[in-house]
Amino acid sequence: MASGLHQVEVNVPINQVWDFVKDMDNWAPLIPGYIQHRKFTNRQSTWEFYSHMGFVKKKISLMVTIKEWIEPTKVTFHLKGLNENFLGEGYFLAEAIDQSKTRMTVFLAITAGGAMGPLINKVLKSNLPKVTEEMAIAIATKLEELNKI
Repeated sequence: MASGLHQVEVNVPINQVWDFVKDMDNWAPLIPGYIQHRKFTNRQSTWEFYSHMGFVKKKISLMVTIKEWIEPTKVTFHLKGLNENFLGEGYFLAEAIDQSKTRMTVFLAITAGGAMGPLINKVLKSNLPKVTEEMAIAIATKLEELNKI
């Protein structure tokens, strides 16, 4: 299973981080390659984005199911490919460093199945850490922009 984990510190209190993250409409557009997302419930949505698989650019559709919301620190989720044979999971973790600073951790793990699975997994292994880092930095940057005094 390919995975990526990235931590970043933001100059934003943990409660403001949670207020942003608890609504996927705030951060889904910050995912690299984002096209659109559609919420069915507060726990289930579909996400579409472009993924660069080596030299191939492909549209990916995923069903994202929130497994748990643990206010104000953690969101865990499950991923299932709708147009590709992908399964995965991830989480967002916020830890208060002090009253005005928060450490955010973003984790993603994805496995591709089917005949092309072994090849796609190799690409995922090299690309997923970068995607995770870009996502974490984009969320941190947006949080700090929104919370400037």
